[in-house]
Amino acid sequence: MKKVTMEKKIIKWGIIGLGKIAAKFATDLATVENAELVAVASRSEGKATDFAKKFGAKNAYKSYEALAKDAEVDAVYIATPHSFHKEHAILCLENKKAVLCEKPFAMNLQEVEEMIAVAKENNVLLMEALWTYFLPHFTYVLDLVKTKKYGELKKLEADFGFYNTYDTDRRLFKKEVGGGSLLDIGIYPIFAALSTLGTPVTIEADAIFFKNGADAECNMLFNYKNATAHLKSTLLENTPTEAVFTFDTAIVKINTQFHAPSSVTILKNDTEETINFDYKTIGYSFETEHFNTLLRENKKQSNVMSFDFSRSLISILDTVRESINLTY
Repeated sequence: MKKVTMEKKIIKWGIIGLGKIAAKFATDLATVENAELVAVASRSEGKATDFAKKFGAKNAYKSYEALAKDAEVDAVYIATPHSFHKEHAILCLENKKAVLCEKPFAMNLQEVEEMIAVAKENNVLLMEALWTYFLPHFTYVLDLVKTKKYGELKKLEADFGFYNTYDTDRRLFKKEVGGGSLLDIGIYPIFAALSTLGTPVTIEADAIFFKNGADAECNMLFNYKNATAHLKSTLLENTPTEAVFTFDTAIVKINTQFHAPSSVTILKNDTEETINFDYKTIGYSFETEHFNTLLRENKKQSNVMSFDFSRSLISILDTVRESINLTY
């Protein structure tokens, strides 16, 4: 009997905001089956044209509105600075485009709620693009937590730090667009805690600030009923950028660049085993494939990166900001 296969719908993508992360996303999008980059947009016409040429998009727009109205586009990846996420997500949602919006979803819980409300009003798929949640090495560790293979998780230690010369012309240091360590990289250690231990009972935090008031470093302690999470983000020094999970009977370490494709080392009974995951892409392909599947199945939110999870994540970021007296 002849096997009948259903051909998957080709998801046609647009990208708004054409910086470094957008280039990585576009590079990986080219490896995803039944997906195509058809349009890109930047406030700079030259930048849009160059990006489109490099990544094979046929339409290059000098306005985000023009891309949002492109009838050919099914889904939009938003990679503009943090403070514009809400505005650009809503623009696309109101034009019935599915939206994959870079982390942090928005600047605070109120903005996130507005985005979710617009997505629901327009019956359109919306998801926060926190790529780590979909990486095989991280899902492997999540499974260890869930199955309690090594008993209960007692402690998490996670850091993310790199040195960068202070320069207020760069987005990373511009407080008004959400620059600083917390929203840019602190979100990853916080995500590691939330996804494995849940919402903490109490949060303690302190910070070091740059001259313009953006946070240069943030140290956090999350207290749980039977566990703790020691978290750090910094733009003042290079740190191991590891996530170390201490269970009852083993220590599990996600090695350097824990938020990106990495390896996992298991320390148990004086033995050490390192597991590699044979990554073939930068790592953005996994969240993209998940999102494409949701879109094909007519889902309106992710069962992994759900609205409730995004709400919890931004609420914790809000609590930390309040604790260190950081306002935007």
